[in-house]
Amino acid sequence: MLKIAVLGAGNAGTALAAALSRNGHEVTLVKTSRAAHEEEFAFLAACGGRVTLTENGAQTTAAIACVTRELSCVRGKDLIVFCVRSDHHEDLILRVAPFLSDGQLLLFIPGYLSTAYVLKHCQRDVTVAEAQSAFLDCRLTAPGEIAVGFRNVRDPVGVFPAERKADAAAVLDQMGFPLTYCRSVLEAALHNPNMIVHPVGALLSLPRIESGDRDFCLYHEAFTPSVWRVLEALDAEKRAVLSALGLPPVSYTAACKYRNTLDGTADGKRVFFDYAAMPVRAKGPFSAEHRYLTEDVPQGLALLESLGGLLGVPTPVCTSLIALASAALGRDLRSDARTVEGLGPDNVARIVSELTDSKKAGSSRFFVG
Repeated sequence: MLKIAVLGAGNAGTALAAALSRNGHEVTLVKTSRAAHEEEFAFLAACGGRVTLTENGAQTTAAIACVTRELSCVRGKDLIVFCVRSDHHEDLILRVAPFLSDGQLLLFIPGYLSTAYVLKHCQRDVTVAEAQSAFLDCRLTAPGEIAVGFRNVRDPVGVFPAERKADAAAVLDQMGFPLTYCRSVLEAALHNPNMIVHPVGALLSLPRIESGDRDFCLYHEAFTPSVWRVLEALDAEKRAVLSALGLPPVSYTAACKYRNTLDGTADGKRVFFDYAAMPVRAKGPFSAEHRYLTEDVPQGLALLESLGGLLGVPTPVCTSLIALASAALGRDLRSDARTVEGLGPDNVARIVSELTDSKKAGSSRFFVG
């Protein structure tokens, strides 16, 4: 049994805390802000952390051991999981850092290279893991009730320092999810699917998003043939950055196939469209002021553009999408974006330097791609 703190009591955090509790772990769910989900959190606090999970028509109940707002509860935990929006990671790391101890393990779901923020702000000798994507697609449907629409068949995770990958895996594998291990947290960050799918789909669907049609579902409607070509052009720039880092230039569709199906003969593009067509996909967005743009452009695309600049890799499609999103929202999304400069050039260099040491890549047990 692990002692786990899950930071973030929204959809992903509450679902993960409930699933981990059901798997036999002692879980503390921490509400890190008052921005949303206050009613749901108050219900959890009043009912002893009881959550009902509905998945594939079946219901199970889990009891989260502790529901709190106290960040100090991370003291002594075997695992601390960050399940908040990536644009809140740096601030939350700053708030949590005073309570951390040497030897603890931090997991970001997903990360966008938040490892660099840990190096920037945390003075403790901790290990950091970053997941490519959320382990569970889910929605809070009512206080204490969560609908799980999809779960990955593989959950790729990167670890820093890479030399601690086996030790980190010994802890992470106990969670009960089908984890595999990337060569680097950089690989996990660049394969965050939100960076590729959300900005392209949302920007090129703005007329539908702002039409007022409450039946609009981006995943069901956005990815027409021409929009898909834009997505592939952006993905080609990401693959060029991966290559420049010495990492396999795995495509978006190949990474999606790896996460979504065990059928090695399946076509990756078909896997994505089957996933997108599922009736459990959430409707929306209904406003340009949505995380698909407000988070995934400055946190994801800006990171890709910045890494491209560092490596001498042109990213014209990425740069154009950032400019278009900034124009659509009426503000410069680069003004507070995730870049190499903001992450700390020395911190990014430390992470990149691991890729030059093949001995730290691990055995075939830790291979993705």
